[in-house]
Amino acid sequence: MAATCFFDTLKTQPLWVLSLFTLGSLSLLKSSLVFLKWVWVNFLRPGKNLKKYGSWGLVTGPTDGIARAVVVDFTGDLDEGVKKIKDAIEGLDVGVLINNDGISYPYARFFHEVDEELLRDLIKVNVEGTTKVTQAVLPGMVKRKRRHCEYWLWCLYVEYKNNGIDVQCRVPLYVATKMASIRRSSFFVPSTDGYATAAMRWIGYEPRCTPYWPHSILWGLAYSLPEYVVDAWHLRFCIGIRRRGQLKDSRKNE
Repeated sequence: MAATCFFDTLKTQPLWVLSLFTLGSLSLLKSSLVFLKWVWVNFLRPGKNLKKYGSWGLVTGPTDGIARAVVVDFTGDLDEGVKKIKDAIEGLDVGVLINNDGISYPYARFFHEVDEELLRDLIKVNVEGTTKVTQAVLPGMVKRKRRHCEYWLWCLYVEYKNNGIDVQCRVPLYVATKMASIRRSSFFVPSTDGYATAAMRWIGYEPRCTPYWPHSILWGLAYSLPEYVVDAWHLRFCIGIRRRGQLKDSRKNE
């Protein structure tokens, strides 16, 4: 009865009211669908059976933090490190590649404060290392038409999706690691184990994702705020880390 009265009243309204009502209803429907999808992918959707990807998985960057597996020092002889990986996976059915290798500053600092050696290592590990490992492993995956998951770029997803290869770029926020200079985990800053558990459930799904669901809340908040507000908060946060790092260095030098 109430619904009938509502629609009867709606019919008597002018066109501009009906237009606003339609736009509002569509906007509400879109927001509801976005929320329902968020609940589904973060809490209800089951993880894929990783055994279907292949017999072996390769994880780079395992000495500390999120990943622990094959150990190769990318700050040393990069070609030798890549050769070790090629030798290690020769003849193996590698179905999963997770490029997690990376280094950062000892603590937050301005770019002009970065010394030449650290800058060289940053480029070598974060850019060259990831690229060369992917180049070493990918041909075998294409040949066997296996899927793989790695922290890489959208362009690889576009290039190789027709070969049955899954490329996934993950966009987390802070995780309690030495590289992030964060020791204690919290609701919005997961431990390495907590993040890894969440990340495993996303393998094989969206090509770009934020596996840890509290991080997705923060990303949503960041997108809804003016950019200058987010930038100001982030800069203030990093300056705080920088100040603590400088204090720690000064104590060591005393």
